[in-house]
Amino acid sequence: MNVRAAVRQQAPYRFSHHPQRVKLDQNESPDDLPPPLRAEVLRRLGSVAFNRYPDLHPVGLEKRLAARHGWDPDGVVAANGSNSLVLALAVISALGRSLVTVAPSFQLYRSYAGLVDASLVELPLGPRFELPVDVLCEAVGSRSGLLLLANPAAPTGNLFGAADVTRVVSAASDGMLCAIDEAYADFAGRASGLSSRTPDRLGTSLANVVTLRTFSKAFGLAGARIGYALTTPELAADIRKALPPFCVSAVQEAIVGTLLDHEDVVEERIARIVSEREKLIARLRALNVEAFDSAANFVLFKVEDPAALHASLLKADIVVRRQDHLPGAEGCLRVSVGTPAENDEFIEALTEALGEGNAAHG
Repeated sequence: MNVRAAVRQQAPYRFSHHPQRVKLDQNESPDDLPPPLRAEVLRRLGSVAFNRYPDLHPVGLEKRLAARHGWDPDGVVAANGSNSLVLALAVISALGRSLVTVAPSFQLYRSYAGLVDASLVELPLGPRFELPVDVLCEAVGSRSGLLLLANPAAPTGNLFGAADVTRVVSAASDGMLCAIDEAYADFAGRASGLSSRTPDRLGTSLANVVTLRTFSKAFGLAGARIGYALTTPELAADIRKALPPFCVSAVQEAIVGTLLDHEDVVEERIARIVSEREKLIARLRALNVEAFDSAANFVLFKVEDPAALHASLLKADIVVRRQDHLPGAEGCLRVSVGTPAENDEFIEALTEALGEGNAAHG
């Protein structure tokens, strides 16, 4: 066979596209770029030399991100989406070793473990999705490879405490690289210690930690595919070895640069989404639906018949994401925080579906 068995046997990442009008299934920003920013992006693209390769590494963007976070510029790595950085981390640390994560978690972690022939160690979260600190400490302390931990967590949405995360990464063996995926950190609130400008500071004190960030969520640039890592200069140099050259285009850099020049727009969007998220949780609970606390831009909720409810919402031209196939998320669906009007439509359709008995309350 000319393809490794681990790759041939690996199930591809699947996503079912639904053409529903109200799209609340991918944790995207409900708002596209406002017209003035869109016009500015197009103006900047007018100066891009499309016949030339971009910089080997987007040094200008990485310096801006370093200044934004108070980080060493040599420890910032920008790439074509944070998912490509996760794969690069798996290549440099987990190949033929171990990949440790929790369950439920982002399903791409499992896929990447298979691609690099890593032994997958999935440790179940607690009944309210608490971090299994003691078990995790033992797992990362006795193995070599990669720890992948999303915080705020996905798909559950909860925030793991800084003290617990610190205990886990501090317990890691010399051969264990620890990646904290902060894709949703912008929505966690400043009291959490996480915000747009304040990543987890473990990366400045521990040489085995990488913090991952993305422009897909709070910045509303899922279509542009830009993510970045914050770590030590030594680890950053190793990560770049596993990334293709020229992995951030001049087009991507122009788009991100525009948003970084207008972070007031981003902060206003974050505030709106957080406000709508809390309203959404309260409205779900008012319907006697078990809705879990969230520090992200989505809400996980539990019902007795998620398949029936999902189908009912599709008929109402609304799509949410089923999560009931994941270990630890049985009976659960996940809804992205939409615009106020979209959230109203979702609650109205949900209320009608529950009233018809298509899905009993969680």
